[in-house]
Amino acid sequence: MRDWVWKSAGDLGRGIAAGDIDPEALCDTFLSAIADNPHRDAIYARTTDDRARAEAAAAARRARAGNRRGPLDGVPISWKDLFDSAGVATEAGSALLKGRVPQDDAAVLAAATMGGAVCLGKTHMSELAFSGLGLNPITATPPNVRDADRVPGGSSSGAAASVAFGLAPLAIGSDTGGSVRNPAAWNDLVGLKTTLGRLPSRGTVPLVETMDTIGPLARTVEDAALALALMEGGHAADLTGATLRGARLLILADYADSSRDAPRAAFEHAVKRFRDGGAHVERAELDPVKQAMDLTPLLFAPEGYAIWRRRIEEAPHLMYPRILARFRQGRDALAADVLDAHRKRAAAEAEYLERTAGYDAVILPTSAILPPDRARLESDDDYYVSENLMALRNTRVGNVLGLCGLTLPTGVPMCGVMALAPPMQEERLLRLGAAMELALA
Repeated sequence: MRDWVWKSAGDLGRGIAAGDIDPEALCDTFLSAIADNPHRDAIYARTTDDRARAEAAAAARRARAGNRRGPLDGVPISWKDLFDSAGVATEAGSALLKGRVPQDDAAVLAAATMGGAVCLGKTHMSELAFSGLGLNPITATPPNVRDADRVPGGSSSGAAASVAFGLAPLAIGSDTGGSVRNPAAWNDLVGLKTTLGRLPSRGTVPLVETMDTIGPLARTVEDAALALALMEGGHAADLTGATLRGARLLILADYADSSRDAPRAAFEHAVKRFRDGGAHVERAELDPVKQAMDLTPLLFAPEGYAIWRRRIEEAPHLMYPRILARFRQGRDALAADVLDAHRKRAAAEAEYLERTAGYDAVILPTSAILPPDRARLESDDDYYVSENLMALRNTRVGNVLGLCGLTLPTGVPMCGVMALAPPMQEERLLRLGAAMELALA
């Protein structure tokens, strides 16, 4: 049973279907792994043992009756602590929300439960999801699976750690500027950023509602596809026979070239593998990307501050000062400037989609940097600001331009390769990702 904690979610589901894995034993295996792990309190904000065991028992009955609800029926999943869970605290990594207990499950958690998934519990995260580093002195900073001295990436930090440390086969996080893809890359996982609106946000603690998206952190591309289908109540993308032969990929040259040495070298290694697999790869710099990215100061902090202003200013002393400062960057923005920025962003998106229409995906390093040193982040304000901006620089391209995105491990520790595709093209992106995954294996 111990090897179950390192299997993919898809393999666990197939084991249940074949009668080789009992969902109740599987649930107990993961709950025991969590309880025995020395990092458990830094990864899980709280586990939902009673709920998990009840859901696993129901899944076991369905399996015995030959009435499973889908490929992940009986498979345990962890949930970032911004997804509402009925009767269980959902605090989004912030003392501002301490003791907040919702009455209902978030829409995606409810859908996953209907699909038979087992809820293991809620994972730690950056405060109110407003950091790409994963450092959170208010609640907990999860560990990086590769290097205990480095941060795990954020804001879905505990989500990544739960999978990377074998404490969940699959995790669900959110991505506003890279918060699924960045921790996935820094912990050598697959991460999917879905298109805005592809999955319902009802019951999800917001950061920037015009950018907030939901997505899985997983061991494989197949698991990401299965998780998306689970949360939608639909069918997973067909990955059978996926190939890079004939695929057209465009490197976002300036973002690749200006990434730091290790991520850039890992990316170049991945590109060589893609070419060897039959992909046609070109390079370009795209003006609409720069135009959109120049607008980011007006696209994130002002809306985040508008959403949280009252709660923040009632008790600013409860917040981590660096996160408080990030929110307050949006305090003095003019509504006219923010609305104008959104108009310009939409125009840049349209131009970007026109310029890249002939390609299957745009590719670049997931993060421009390796995960920074945790101790220095805690002691050096300038380092914190600069590294946080660099951590999300590449991933934010997908959010600002309204794209879907997928990160894959390159085989070089803590370095991911990211593919971006047009909105609502997740199935096509996942199929391409499956071929990339094979090329990188």
